[in-house]
Amino acid sequence: MIITELESAMRWGTEIEAAEAAVVLLHGRGGSAADMRGFARSIDMPGFAYVAPEAPGQTWYPFPFTAPIARNEPYLSRSLARISTLLEEVQQAGIPSSRTLLLGFSQGACLALEFAARHLDCCAAAVGLSGGLIGPPGTQWDAGGRKTSMQVFLGCGDRDPHIPTERVEETAAFFESAGATVKKIIYPGMGHIINQDEVQEVTRLMAKLSAD
Repeated sequence: MIITELESAMRWGTEIEAAEAAVVLLHGRGGSAADMRGFARSIDMPGFAYVAPEAPGQTWYPFPFTAPIARNEPYLSRSLARISTLLEEVQQAGIPSSRTLLLGFSQGACLALEFAARHLDCCAAAVGLSGGLIGPPGTQWDAGGRKTSMQVFLGCGDRDPHIPTERVEETAAFFESAGATVKKIIYPGMGHIINQDEVQEVTRLMAKLSAD
C-alpha cells in the first residue's frame, strides 16, 4: 500500500475534508512534527486543519541554508518536492491554495520561503519565523516577471546566530518585487526563538484567510 504525503504527516484540528482552511507547518533542523504541533497550540483556531510533515533524520537538508545550493542537493530538491506533493494533496482533499498558509521555523522557514518563492501561487500566505531564502551570500533572486497576491510575514531576531538579518531583508525585497504584501519585523535583542508578537501576526493572517 502506498502512503501519501498527507497520510504520513501529523494532522490535527478540523478534519481536512471539513476544514475551512489549512496550515502546513515545517519544523526546524533537529525538530519534529510534534514540535510544530506544540507550537500550533498557540495559533489554534476553529475550522483549520493543521498538517506537519517530518524530515528524514529531522533534517530537510544537511548544510546551512547559506551554503552553495549544490552542497545541499539532492536533499533540498527532495524536500521541496515533498512539500509540493503535500500541498497538492491538501488541495485535492478540498482546501484550495487560496485558503492555505505555509509556515516554517528555522530550517523549515527557509524551506517554506524557498518553496513559496519558486511557486508564487502555492498558497495564500507564507510565514518564515527565523528564516530566509536559500543560497550563498551574493545570491540574486529574481521573480522573472512573475506576480503574486500572497501575504508574507517574516519575523527574526537581530541576535539570531543562524539567520543574518541581511538575508531576511533580501527575502522581503524578493517577495515585494513579485507583488506580495510583505510584513517584516526584526526584533531587537531576540535570538533564535518564536515570540508572542509573531504568534499574533500568524493568527492575524489565519483570521484573514478564514474571512476571505
